[in-house]
Amino acid sequence: MKIIDALKWRYAAKRMNGKSIPKAKMEAILKAISLAPSSFGLQPYSIIVVQNADLLEKIKPIASMQPQITEASAVLVFAVWDNLTQERIDNYITLISKVRDVTKESLNPIKRVIESQLVKTPEQNFNWNAKQAYIALGIGLVAAAEENIDSTPMEGFDPEMLDEVLQLKEKGLKSVVLLALGYRDEKTDYLVNLKKVRREENKLFTSLN
Repeated sequence: MKIIDALKWRYAAKRMNGKSIPKAKMEAILKAISLAPSSFGLQPYSIIVVQNADLLEKIKPIASMQPQITEASAVLVFAVWDNLTQERIDNYITLISKVRDVTKESLNPIKRVIESQLVKTPEQNFNWNAKQAYIALGIGLVAAAEENIDSTPMEGFDPEMLDEVLQLKEKGLKSVVLLALGYRDEKTDYLVNLKKVRREENKLFTSLN
């Protein structure tokens, strides 16, 4: 039940107090994100951990002047592959071969399945990649809650401008979502004492027995 209590405690903090997250807690959150499931285990994204104050100041106007950007201890930028390419597939197959100590030839069946995605348009592949990043985001939110670290998922930003600031295009990446991590400011956050609102479970879930 620990995870349930953690999720009851968490909310999307609107104001943070600038306090730094201990290194061990940050590492635990990032480790959890690295273990997030993704289709084929491909992890078609990178996470940029932004803690530099000057850089966060540059990002703030790109993110609609949301205060969490500069009040957070860190902002994670989830940046997904702009497209699925043969090179990226080959690199993943090489990684599997190395980690599991198997031949690349034995991985040809899974390689062909992944390659079947190549017939899709870059936009379709980008959207598929973005869905995988959101799974990792969800894991990050839960991990932060378990560490009693506040978090705020954020989409209110200009992706093209952020990509330019972080030079993501040159890396074949596109930003899709941000995750601010830090500590809630109980004096200025209007949401801090409000009850969590969720639909009734009997309306949310449908059981087909």
